[in-house]
Amino acid sequence: MGVEFTDTEFMICNAARLLEDYKTIFVGWGIPQVVAILAEKLYTPNIVQVFEFGSVGHQSRTPFLRGTMGGPTNTYRAIQWCSMNLAFSYAAAGYIDYGVLGAAQIDRYGNINSTMIGDDYNKPKVRFPGSGGGNEVASFCWKTIFVMAHEKRRFVERCDFITSPGHKMDGKTREEVGLARNSGPYRLITSKAMFDFDEETKELRLIGVLKGLTIEEVIDDMGFEPLVADDVVELEPPTQEELKLLREDIDPYGLIISKGAKFKVEI
Repeated sequence: MGVEFTDTEFMICNAARLLEDYKTIFVGWGIPQVVAILAEKLYTPNIVQVFEFGSVGHQSRTPFLRGTMGGPTNTYRAIQWCSMNLAFSYAAAGYIDYGVLGAAQIDRYGNINSTMIGDDYNKPKVRFPGSGGGNEVASFCWKTIFVMAHEKRRFVERCDFITSPGHKMDGKTREEVGLARNSGPYRLITSKAMFDFDEETKELRLIGVLKGLTIEEVIDDMGFEPLVADDVVELEPPTQEELKLLREDIDPYGLIISKGAKFKVEI
């Protein structure tokens, strides 16, 4: 029997499985929102979601509606609806366990770019929406999970622009630039694999590949060669329960989950 899914559905499901219950989650726009909703409905019913515009601890309402970051679906029965400054101050004070972010580029130390592509900031080849709260999330949350399509152009030796800090910036550690020890990038989920960051070198390390793919296929589609764990696990595709919830309840219009390539994996 086979299961069909998009690479976006794969990323969402694997990221949702990583979150822990009774934790606080700083949620970015788009895919991270769907990750948090799926996790709350299926795995972590007691998480506290925090949004940069000031909503804290709302109850997820569905369906997901694109373009409504500060709308009623993200404020329903919230514990608090405060200012942006206060929301970020919670993270700066160490109260936010996880952050979930997307990225256009990532380097081997987990610095990410969501600002622009090109050599000239004033005349970029591509201009993205920018940081939003991405810098604060990556700077202050204890563990940051990145969700990103697996494409060679996205894995770079040096980001065109560092929007959000990783473990090392121009040779300096997080602690050396004033950020907390033992914080920062935790996992990278792509459409083909899962990575963590080596405890000693802080470099990106491959720890899992999508069932049906090889380690070589994953690395060939990267702009640099990552470290590889001694025991790389096989990542399971989305379950039927996860797909049903995503397609019928959370995102029935396919605003997020329909994007990307389609896969079929035998189970």
